[in-house]
Amino acid sequence: MYITVTAQKLGGDYSRSSADFVEYLEKENQGLEQEHMEHFFNQYEEEIPAHEVVKEIDANTTKLKKKEPKFYSITVNPSKYELRQLQNNTKDLKQYTRELMKDYAASFNREINGRTITVDDIKYFAKIEHQRTFKGTDKQVRENQPFATKILQLKSEVRKIEQGQMDGNSKKLKSKIAKLEAQAPHQQNGKRIVQGMQKAGNQSHIHIIVSRKDMTNSVSLSPGSKYKASDVMMNGKKVKRGFNRDAFFGKAEKTFDATFGYKRNYAESYTSKKDFIRNPKIYFTTLLGLPTSERAVAFKILGKAGVPLHSIPTNKVQLALKTIRYLKRGVDIAIKSGSIGI
Repeated sequence: MYITVTAQKLGGDYSRSSADFVEYLEKENQGLEQEHMEHFFNQYEEEIPAHEVVKEIDANTTKLKKKEPKFYSITVNPSKYELRQLQNNTKDLKQYTRELMKDYAASFNREINGRTITVDDIKYFAKIEHQRTFKGTDKQVRENQPFATKILQLKSEVRKIEQGQMDGNSKKLKSKIAKLEAQAPHQQNGKRIVQGMQKAGNQSHIHIIVSRKDMTNSVSLSPGSKYKASDVMMNGKKVKRGFNRDAFFGKAEKTFDATFGYKRNYAESYTSKKDFIRNPKIYFTTLLGLPTSERAVAFKILGKAGVPLHSIPTNKVQLALKTIRYLKRGVDIAIKSGSIGI
């Protein structure tokens, strides 16, 4: 499970309105028949029109300053292992979203009129997407780039030869191009992976747009608060403040496991990510201490996520001999992968 919580972009890709972001989330529906479209939904409603989402989010901004985000984006990316556990992608992911937003509300260390915040205080809209494309920052695209650059250069030369602008053997150059296409390290369905190419397999994920203000448009609820969950004295009164991201991420994982009966391996757990960041030696010691069958699954998960398995110790003697810096190089890729961690 890989979850991100980001603020509305001001002065960047999106305007102060939510319209651009909502339009971006509608991209998969373009060209589809009504029955094949994925619509916005919230805790209790289905098939909410995009214009209604924009209207509700944009109107819920009372007393927010110009430079304060009006909404936040939560992106939920289940791993391929988690997606396999689902019986019906859209239906199950909607169910999970509604449970997840209960966890989101519970992670605020705030009160409204003396009561704990609940999901009914949160104004949000969500949408399921089933496609993803390769980005320029993806490992596959980056490592294919030297081949892409050379291919582009050769294609330019072929074009000039065929247009009579330069001398050369275009047939020989086309043969070189074909070889480079095949030699690129990352392929999908027999083709070189390039930026913008649609990713194969189940790519279902969730986008959530959540208002900065509560349902009554009177209380500001920021998951990007600089304050960790804490109680402080203000004007002689004890006041609750902050949002506990750590608790939210932990709950998100447990909620998925409980909802769908998913048996999570240590290598794909939020706990393992924290162990790796705080003390890599504990991470690898725990990995080696797993029962044989679980350790085999963990190594398989790491290998699929792009970790060079030769960088992982296979016994405690190797762990003692290898430096933590070397071990970190081998696993950093997976920690940033959608397959591992939050």
